[in-house]
Amino acid sequence: MAPRRRAPRRRAKKSFNISAIEAGTALSLMDTLNAASVLDTAVKGNFKGALQQLEKSAMSGKSKITATLAGAFVAKALTKGFTSGTLAKFGPIRIKA
Repeated sequence: MAPRRRAPRRRAKKSFNISAIEAGTALSLMDTLNAASVLDTAVKGNFKGALQQLEKSAMSGKSKITATLAGAFVAKALTKGFTSGTLAKFGPIRIKA
């Protein structure tokens, strides 16, 4: 009788991808919404004030938010045709379009 073979161990992936367009869009939206000061207010316990501040920032930056989202949509549509999609690689981090 032949000895049983062990099941192959699965190794974790040693790299991860970051979408440049999505990361840029998220950073731009966070800047427009003053996310840092909103989070600071919320951490101090003033949730109502944080939500009011977020609402005020969103209403005053409507046009910038719309332009950012439209630009991200167009950029994603234009980069669909790239074959590899990788813009840069830094060790285990791959920057994708």
